[in-house]
Amino acid sequence: MATIDLTSDAFEKTVTADGIVMVDFWAEWCGPCKAFGPVYEAASEKNPDITFAKIDTEAQQEIAGALEIRSIPTLMIFRDGIQLFSQPGALPGHALDDLIDQVKAIDMDEVRAEIAKQTDEPSDAD
Repeated sequence: MATIDLTSDAFEKTVTADGIVMVDFWAEWCGPCKAFGPVYEAASEKNPDITFAKIDTEAQQEIAGALEIRSIPTLMIFRDGIQLFSQPGALPGHALDDLIDQVKAIDMDEVRAEIAKQTDEPSDAD
């Protein structure tokens, strides 16, 4: 099994690590979550260079609450500690594969430069 079960103890350390980290928020009672599970697992097998994590929202309610998870499944993607994606809903395999390709193609130097630019600029709301 290529996915890891993530708990509050390891969440921050995992998502702030270098590389791509995908997190699937799910629950045992959730039909769409159960349908997405094998798709997510298959993607993890095809992409050993990515960390694929799963968070059971019933067992890890503090994480789900802190991240304002309102619908499941929800997929979040982090790269080099920066959240790049968060969207509820189960994806078909081809859409997940395409999303992974897009995340791999992102120029993280550009992302970091844009974040720095936004944090250095004064607010327009003055």
